[in-house]
Amino acid sequence: MPLRNIRNLLGAAELAAFREKTQRLLALQRAYVDCTPVELADMIKASRVGYLKAGTLYLLADNTAVAAKLRQLLPRLLPVFQKLEAEVTGIRVDVQPKSPPASPSPSANKDSLPIDYIEQLEASAKTISSPGLKFAVTNLLRNRAKKSPSS
Repeated sequence: MPLRNIRNLLGAAELAAFREKTQRLLALQRAYVDCTPVELADMIKASRVGYLKAGTLYLLADNTAVAAKLRQLLPRLLPVFQKLEAEVTGIRVDVQPKSPPASPSPSANKDSLPIDYIEQLEASAKTISSPGLKFAVTNLLRNRAKKSPSS
C-alpha cells in the first residue's frame, strides 16, 4: 500500500461522514461547556458529551454525583442543544468513568514469597537478640505459613 499524506487520508470520502459526526459532537461539547454555570466548573471536568443516537444526546458522567447534578440541569441544557442540533429531542445521562481503576500487577502478590527467603528468615530469626524484632519476624513467618498452600 503506497504511503499517503495524512491530510489526503482525512479528506478522503470514506472518512467524510466520520469527520462530520465528530465535528457535530465537538460543537455540542463546546455548547455544553459554554452553557454550564461557572460554579459547576468541576462538573464539566467530570462529564462530557458522549454520542447522539436516535435523537437522544447522551451525556457521560464520571460518577453518580455528577450524573445527578446533570439530571437537574437537563431542562436548561435541552434548548441549547436543540438550537445547535435540530435532531436532539432528548438528553440522557449515563455514568461512565473515563478509565477503570488500576488493578494491581500480578507481581505485587503479597503471598508469593519464595521458600528460600522463608528459610533464610527462619535462620535469621534464631540469631536476633532484640525481643521486639524477633517477635515481629516470628509473626511474619507464622502468617506466611498459614497462607502458604503447602501447609
